[in-house]
Amino acid sequence: MAIFLELPVLNRVKSDPEIARPLSPSKAAQILAARKPEWLKIRPPGGDSYNQIKGLLRERGLHTVCEEAHCPNVAECWSTGTATFMLGGDTCTRACRFCAIQTARIPPPLDPHEPIHVAESIAELGLRYVVLTSVDRDDLPDGGAEHFAATIREIKRLDPKIIVEALVPDFRGKKGAIQTIVDSRLDVYSHNIETIFRLQYRVRDPRAGYEQSLATLSAAKMYARSVGHELFTKSSIMLGLGEENRELDAAFDDLRKVDVDVLTLGQYLRPSLQHLPVERYVTPEEFEELDKKAQSKGFLYVASGPIVRSSYKAGEFFIKGIIEKRRAENAV
Repeated sequence: MAIFLELPVLNRVKSDPEIARPLSPSKAAQILAARKPEWLKIRPPGGDSYNQIKGLLRERGLHTVCEEAHCPNVAECWSTGTATFMLGGDTCTRACRFCAIQTARIPPPLDPHEPIHVAESIAELGLRYVVLTSVDRDDLPDGGAEHFAATIREIKRLDPKIIVEALVPDFRGKKGAIQTIVDSRLDVYSHNIETIFRLQYRVRDPRAGYEQSLATLSAAKMYARSVGHELFTKSSIMLGLGEENRELDAAFDDLRKVDVDVLTLGQYLRPSLQHLPVERYVTPEEFEELDKKAQSKGFLYVASGPIVRSSYKAGEFFIKGIIEKRRAENAV
């Protein structure tokens, strides 16, 4: 039985006078949305593969973060047979101020059949690299970790060669929950710090936090090493929320200090007028410069661009190549 001990975390956010304070939805709604630049114009979703995935999800009562979070890449990904499955339902216990997913203090109970339904759907779609994520389930003792792990085990049971990436919550820093995920033998442990330290309290739910997120990424990598499991870790940062380059540079350093392998950088897009406004649209040229800066820190891979998101095909393709190469080497 796992013991859910919380990681030691320094919560400096609320006591630091330089921390950006949250905006209420009513105040956020008073800030008009700026016109999107040309490089962010996205074609509407459609096509046979898109309709196949959408039909399969509806038939089995499954959810994807692609739809729930209004991802701008849904047309591109679904048209090529890629989707990020969202576990634990479509209702989150947290209310991050950038996210479009609906929230509630106590969401509906977990669907015990969801792990097998997700695994069967992935097998039917013939996916080779699978991304799973979930809503936060702070109402559950383990934060939904065992449900997440059960899904990974079912996927691996049907096809051990499938590469599984899990974009997981912070589990309130509970070591037992983190270990449960790692013990499922996933390939990529992903958790997003979302933004730089100064903007954490403005952007994320108060139960989240910069140091807590870094601590969970570190704990996952360290535990995997202790049990002899090769595990890649990954994180993501949204841009356009008021961050400065020096703060991004510090965040890159902090992620490398806990040995994060992969980083994605993308433009924050406002889901509605009740959500945080976009402070500015970062140009493609600036994203290229940030890519070079992050690469110089020693990340294994960096994906940086206006419509890049946590689950992004270029990054997944790169990781897939590395994992398959190492599997082949180990088999010799």
